[in-house]
Amino acid sequence: MAEENAQERTEAATPKRQEDARKKGQVARSRELSTSVLLLVSASLFYGFADHIYQDLSAFLYAGLHLTTPEMTDPTDLLRHFARMLMMATWMALPYFLILLVAVLAAGLMVGGWVFSTQSLIPDFTKLDPISGLQKIISKHGALELVKAVLKTLVIGGFGVTLLWAQRHALFGLLQETPDRALLQLMHMSGLIFLILSATTLLIVVFDVPFQIWTLNQKLKMSHQEIKDEMKESDGNPEIKSKVRAMQREMARRRMMAAIPKADVIVTNPTHYAVALRYKEGEQRAPVLLAKGMDHVAAKIREIAIEHHIPIVEAPPLARALYHHVELEQEIPSSLYRAVAELLAYLYQLRVATPQQYPPLPETWSVPAELDQRE
Repeated sequence: MAEENAQERTEAATPKRQEDARKKGQVARSRELSTSVLLLVSASLFYGFADHIYQDLSAFLYAGLHLTTPEMTDPTDLLRHFARMLMMATWMALPYFLILLVAVLAAGLMVGGWVFSTQSLIPDFTKLDPISGLQKIISKHGALELVKAVLKTLVIGGFGVTLLWAQRHALFGLLQETPDRALLQLMHMSGLIFLILSATTLLIVVFDVPFQIWTLNQKLKMSHQEIKDEMKESDGNPEIKSKVRAMQREMARRRMMAAIPKADVIVTNPTHYAVALRYKEGEQRAPVLLAKGMDHVAAKIREIAIEHHIPIVEAPPLARALYHHVELEQEIPSSLYRAVAELLAYLYQLRVATPQQYPPLPETWSVPAELDQRE
């Protein structure tokens, strides 16, 4: 059954499944990346500060071996001496330790980002099952990990042998140097070899990071049924429903605002309501309501109308009736035909009028009393 379920999971994980997995601490992680960064930073510090490290080690060894007679004979003085040496070693190593700590944390953020999950702290006793452990070893993932380990050994081992062979004459030459100079040169040579070998681990990282991301995506794949179940669960979630409705309202508002430039007239209250009508004689049976709004939405409708030189007519009862009784992109009801006809007639008078013969607004509009919904 497990194999059948795995075969059924052919669909990429949904954002919700990815988020749930992240909350559980299931993110792509590359141990090879963390190891490579740690080795590179360590090698860089060792190679770059070889002289300083040599001086610190010399001072530490001198102070550690330089014991006074009381310190060699009195246990209390000897313990104090050891405490001083421990403090000295701590202060010497602390800067390097802090740098390595920052490097390890940064490497963890490179792939997967920062994730804190308490679920990963809960003990999973199924991991103690020897049968499941054996199955992991002989699985495809286990085989790939084995191949990766073998390749890593061959690559690093091959480079290491090559570098040592290339430095063989220099290594034998150290026998001719004084002990302190030979030790310093050996540290420089070791640091360089360490740095080059650490850099070779990047070859493994280049393949391991995409592999870990691919492995996680494969693990999070879903079946068609799981996607359907998730959609049903999401549809029943009040918070998601609220977000969907909010998005739908915002999209509808944007469509409405985009349609205003097509309007022939804006009917206002004059400030509380604004309604946009469009009527193309011969193309439409009746005028169609393109946009409507109250207060700040009404102000926005008027602003767009002014930008596009659309006539704005103050007809409070008609504006209220259209706002309350006509939906977006719907034709006006027959009960408002007469009032809208009066509006269209007034618009015609505006078009043909001269500035000296500006037509007055009708004093009344033929709006049925039952449709004039006052506040």
